[in-house]
Amino acid sequence: MSEPKFVYVTYIATTPEKLWQALTDGAFTERYWFGTRIKSDWTLGADVTFLRNDQVYDSGKLLECDPPRRLSYTWSVKSHEEFRGERPSRVTFEIETMTAAGGKKTEVKLTVTHDDFDVGSKVLAAVSGGWPVVLASLKSFLETGEALEIAGIGALQAAKERALAAARGATA
Repeated sequence: MSEPKFVYVTYIATTPEKLWQALTDGAFTERYWFGTRIKSDWTLGADVTFLRNDQVYDSGKLLECDPPRRLSYTWSVKSHEEFRGERPSRVTFEIETMTAAGGKKTEVKLTVTHDDFDVGSKVLAAVSGGWPVVLASLKSFLETGEALEIAGIGALQAAKERALAAARGATA
């Protein structure tokens, strides 16, 4: 049986440096991640905290930091009782420069892998609905200067409600 994980690949018209900043700078994440501000000093083993309205939403520990190529941290859900009992999972961002004909570096390939889940993880179901919305908003933000708003928030809320309903059903 294969290891439970979520993998998402997207191509973004930006530079690796701008994408790195968007992933690690709280002022950026707050704009495309629907009010979520990431906070860390980005040294190995450091806390990685996700804040909404100045309250800790989720948290983790920094595992790898290789700007602007690879970022990895653990992920522990703090915001919902249904997910708190699970051990931390891991999320990894891999950034690859895509070189166009003629040598122009105009795009990056972003691969997000969220893994290290236990079989039957409720968090896996939640992030599988959440990451596509967050990453679509990130792509929009970097390419147009505008994050997703109405559609993004609605899709994120619907994904969260589905994950919570499934988690509650699994515990009943």
